[in-house]
Amino acid sequence: MDWTRAFDNYCERTDLTYWSEPLNALTNIAFLVAAVVMWRRTGGLRDGRILSAILFAIGIGSWLFHTHATVWAVTLDVIPIILFSLFYIFLANRDFWGWPVPAAILGAALYIPFSAAANQVFDALPFFRISSGYWPLPLIIFFYAGLLATRDRRLGGNLALGASILCVSLTFRSVDEMFCETTRIGTHFVWHCLNAVMLGWMIETWRRQRLAARAR
Repeated sequence: MDWTRAFDNYCERTDLTYWSEPLNALTNIAFLVAAVVMWRRTGGLRDGRILSAILFAIGIGSWLFHTHATVWAVTLDVIPIILFSLFYIFLANRDFWGWPVPAAILGAALYIPFSAAANQVFDALPFFRISSGYWPLPLIIFFYAGLLATRDRRLGGNLALGASILCVSLTFRSVDEMFCETTRIGTHFVWHCLNAVMLGWMIETWRRQRLAARAR
């Protein structure tokens, strides 16, 4: 694999120079801000601090990708997203469902084959193909939200809100090239802003549930 191979995936990029995607690059600051805010809010909660640190890494990885636009940069962009997703599912299994740690780990690991299978379905659909690797995430969050709402309506609602924001965010990611001729900057930067809000909200949802469990 050529780790230094450069490529152009987004409307805003017009060449392979460092600052060819200024909005897509600078809006990664939203991830860093959300990470710092949630780091402070999760004081005393180790796992919340881990989520916040991974969120910070998402911002750094995305910054590198939208400035360098190389294979190594996109790898650093994707890895923190995968880590956040798997760790959050583990925490949801352990703290929302009350599963023992081994079962929570296994449940998180099962997301990998589920995502691979769902990705094949989304990849066959015209609109969803562009972001097919991400659409399984709101599916699993909505699934958890629906089931958990039978036990805790507020928790289910909070998760559903996070999944809804992610769906809107994915829509902006998917229509980036469609609006390229009219906006010249595309819509990918909105995906960053909304994702920062969504990921921060998901951490906040976990934090509230964890504190509520401690108070019982």
